[in-house]
Amino acid sequence: MIDVDGYLAVLGVARPAAPTAEALWALHRAQVERVPYENLDIHLGRPTGIGAEESVARIMRGRGGYCFHLNGAFAALLTALGYDVTLHKAGVQGEVEEPDGPGGDHLALTVLLDGERWFVDTGLAGGMYDPLPLREGSYTQGPFTYAMAPSVAAPGGWRFTHDPRGSFTAMVFAPEPVELSSFAPKHEWLSTSPESGFVRVATAQRRDAKGVDVLRGRVLRRIHGEGTDERIIDSPEDWYDVLTDVFRLNLAEIDASARAGLWQRVHAAHQEWEAAEQRATP
Repeated sequence: MIDVDGYLAVLGVARPAAPTAEALWALHRAQVERVPYENLDIHLGRPTGIGAEESVARIMRGRGGYCFHLNGAFAALLTALGYDVTLHKAGVQGEVEEPDGPGGDHLALTVLLDGERWFVDTGLAGGMYDPLPLREGSYTQGPFTYAMAPSVAAPGGWRFTHDPRGSFTAMVFAPEPVELSSFAPKHEWLSTSPESGFVRVATAQRRDAKGVDVLRGRVLRRIHGEGTDERIIDSPEDWYDVLTDVFRLNLAEIDASARAGLWQRVHAAHQEWEAAEQRATP
């Protein structure tokens, strides 16, 4: 059992009297605004589990997570509030849909509401602000435009195409329902393998109505309707201020020694990136 009222308090949303569309939109917006996409625990050397109760407890402590945590927790909340929620095996993909279909590196959700099924996703790294209908078409939310289309490789599934300024190209999910526990092996790889992007780069991302904030290593970007603002963070104090002020993270449980070690790793990774950029410049 999850603490529904505690979770709703974090989101700043009153318990809905019924599982309505209006309440779903309010919950989705509150989650993407208040619960950031982040992978700091991997870089602190303490990868987490993906059970819904554990993820909800993390959110209530003022932390976030990536798709398995965020959508796993959100699915549990919606189910507790009476929504008809389905979990789907999904995968981030490039311009051309991969013939093998979704690889399971993402968890997607759909909700059946008033006879229509909606794509719901609060763990898509700066993606949607509102749910999207499972109907082919183009959809604009704030400064970003997305597309939905039937999947070519997963019959009955769907392909979400991100805005060109997004952090990935597209995501495909299969139609069949799956259990949250089925993502445990992929979560283990994503959170421990040296080949995983989560292991290579510390990140935090947060969506709101007007744009998205993205922190990758020491580079902070604000992507909005007029363009992109970018700056490189030069000190650990500033870096941690950004995490708490911009991304709403409660980092009180991270002691001074762990903070220093995390900053050193982030700083070293940035130096390696700068050196690689210089080598690549003619």
